[in-house]
Amino acid sequence: MPVRLLRQPPDREAMLIGAAGLLGGLLLWFLGLTGEKAWFGLPKWLALVDLVVMAGAELLRRRAPLAGLVIGTCAVTLDIITGTLVATIVMYTDIVYAAVLYGPPAAARRIPRTCEILTALVTLLALIATRKPEALLLGTGFGVITAAPAWTAVGVRRHRDRAEAARLEAERTALLAELDRREAVGAERARMARELHDMVAGHLSAIAIHSSAALSIDEPEASRQALGVIRENSVRGLAEMRRLIGLLREEVGADEPAATPTLDGLDALVSRARSSVADDRFSFALRDERGGAALPVPVELAAYRIVQESLTNAVKHAAPGEVTVELTRAGEGAGPLTVRVASALGDHSGPRAPGAGAGLVGMRERVALLGGELTAGPVADGGTVWEVRAELPVGCEEKV
Repeated sequence: MPVRLLRQPPDREAMLIGAAGLLGGLLLWFLGLTGEKAWFGLPKWLALVDLVVMAGAELLRRRAPLAGLVIGTCAVTLDIITGTLVATIVMYTDIVYAAVLYGPPAAARRIPRTCEILTALVTLLALIATRKPEALLLGTGFGVITAAPAWTAVGVRRHRDRAEAARLEAERTALLAELDRREAVGAERARMARELHDMVAGHLSAIAIHSSAALSIDEPEASRQALGVIRENSVRGLAEMRRLIGLLREEVGADEPAATPTLDGLDALVSRARSSVADDRFSFALRDERGGAALPVPVELAAYRIVQESLTNAVKHAAPGEVTVELTRAGEGAGPLTVRVASALGDHSGPRAPGAGAGLVGMRERVALLGGELTAGPVADGGTVWEVRAELPVGCEEKV
C-alpha cells in the first residue's frame, strides 16, 4: 500500500461504519452470541482480533478498497475458523461492496465474476463433503456474503457512471452553448459596427470636409453653401442613426421605411456624394447593368454598402476626375454580381477628412461572409485610377 494513502485520514463514513461494526461485535461477544466452537483447537478470543482487523479494513474502503478487500478476506476466513461473529461478516459484505464501487474498473468487472465462481465451488465442495441438501444453504450463505454485495455495487456504479456521464455531457453542452453565444454576440457586434460605420461615415466625412472649407475660405457665399451641405448631412445622418437605433430596439413600425437599403437607392446615394463635393472638376457616373433575376437580400445589402463606402472614400481622398460606379452580372444576368467603383488617384488639393481604415476592413468582412472576393488598389497605366472591385456570388447565403 502506498505510504501516501496511509498518511491520508479516512473519511467520516468509513470511520462511522468501522466504529459501529466494532461496537456491535463487542456487544455480541459479551452477550455470548458467537458461532460454533473454534476449529483446530484455536482460542475463541481470536474472533475479537478478527473483529478489530475487519474494523480497520473498513477505514480503507475508499482510500484503498482492494487492499481493504485483501485484509478483510483474511480476517473473515480466520473469523469463520475461530467461531464467527456476525458483525465481522456484515462488515465484510460492506468491504466487498466498496471494492467494486470504489475500485478500478478492472476490479469492478472481475470481483463479481470471481464471487460467482467461488460461490459455485463452495456449494459443490459442500455437497461432495456432506452429501446432504443442507449443503446448498452453505453455498447460498456464501453467495449472500460475497456475490450479492458485489453485484449490488455493480448496479450502483453503473448508475453513478451514467449520472457522471450525463453531468459531463450537460457541462459540455453548456460550454458549447456559451461559445456559440459569444460567437453570435461577436458576429452581431461586428455586423452592427459595419452598419454604423457605413451609415454615418459618409455624412460625417462630408461635414468634416465642408466645415474645413468654410473655415479656410473667407467667402460668405461659399460658407453658406458649406453650411447647407453640413446641415443636410447632419439631418440625414441623424435620421439613419434613429432608424438603426429603432431597429436595435425593435421599434420599427410596419409603415416605416425598411432598415435594409437596396440597390434601387444607388441613384440617391450617388446624388448625395455629388452634392458633398463642391469642386466642379469632380463628376459621378452610375452604370447599372445587372439585369436578370432579383438579388438575395444579403448580396444587395453588401453591394450597397460597398458602393456607399467607396463613394465616401472617393469624396475624402480622390483627386479631381470622374468617379464611376458599375454593377454587372456575368452569364446574361444570372451569374455573380460584380461591383466596381473607380476614382482618380493623385493629389487631393481640397480639405481632407481623417480616416481610420475601418471602411476597407468592413468591406472585406462583408465580401468574405458571402464567399466572394474583394480587391482595392491602383490600376491602369501608372496607377492613375483607384479601383474597388467586388465579386459577390448570388447563390450563397451569408455566413453568421
